[in-house]
Amino acid sequence: MTTRRLSQAERDAIPVEIGYALLSACFLGAVVFAAIAGPTAVWALPPTVERFLLAGGAWVAGGLAAIRVVHVLWRYGRHH
Repeated sequence: MTTRRLSQAERDAIPVEIGYALLSACFLGAVVFAAIAGPTAVWALPPTVERFLLAGGAWVAGGLAAIRVVHVLWRYGRHH
């Protein structure tokens, strides 16, 4: 394994890539949560169903957001 110094452009690209990963993960999480839990805001559903949709939406959105961050940063690290 060899180590080399990063150029200024490469050092500047790291926080940009982290910001992109976090922002795209937040957007993905919001869209997925809205898609799953959205019916609770539109229709009058039984309380158990509403809780299930809200909890399920939060779990799925959080999981996909975490996977998105890992995927973007892993792809960036492998590319550079």
